[in-house]
Amino acid sequence: MFKVEDLGAVVRITLQRAPVNAISTEFVAGFMQVLDGLASKKDLAVLHLRSDQKAFCAGADLAQVQSCFAIENGADVMRQNITHFHTLFDRIEALPCVTLAEIGGSALGGGFELALACDLRMAASSAKLGLPEAKLGLIPGAGGTQRLTRLCGPGIAARIILGCDVVDGATACQLGMVQWAVAPADLAQEAEKLAQRIADQSAPALQVAKRCIAQVGTLAPSGFTAELDG
Repeated sequence: MFKVEDLGAVVRITLQRAPVNAISTEFVAGFMQVLDGLASKKDLAVLHLRSDQKAFCAGADLAQVQSCFAIENGADVMRQNITHFHTLFDRIEALPCVTLAEIGGSALGGGFELALACDLRMAASSAKLGLPEAKLGLIPGAGGTQRLTRLCGPGIAARIILGCDVVDGATACQLGMVQWAVAPADLAQEAEKLAQRIADQSAPALQVAKRCIAQVGTLAPSGFTAELDG
């Protein structure tokens, strides 16, 4: 499900769960194992996420979600699964290195929540981004309501979450959902250049700066609890 390339100060993780990198419990467990393997890498400056599928990540595995509806304790199982999503995304957000999501296709629902857990997001101008869970009778329960609101403010968050507005990469950049939007043909090269440019800087300085930036918008645990209880 994952291709891991150790390029020195940059580690590139390519999501490879065909056809759309849907997030299942197995996906989460596999991603956690990848992060376990990188925990002892002292020279890691940038973790670069990309996909080799048409989608960056289309969100939760809907077959797994639907299976929860078919069992008596389905709500409890779903809550447990979402808690695992939270654990993974929180771990990505807490990494001391800089994290970059290269979004070449759609990043919807949990897929966009994965990208939101990263420090930096570069999208193809044609990519599709959003949190349209309300269409399925759900909410963005893996940090989306909190991270998007922190990033863009309640107005933009309401547009994307309550309005179920799926926007392209260029619009997402204008709204502050991603920091860069580039031509699709240039995305891979531009993301690699950015990752290397960051890796060329002082790693200790980047780590301290990242911690300082995080202090400005520290998320309240009550917000995440509300997602799980919702």
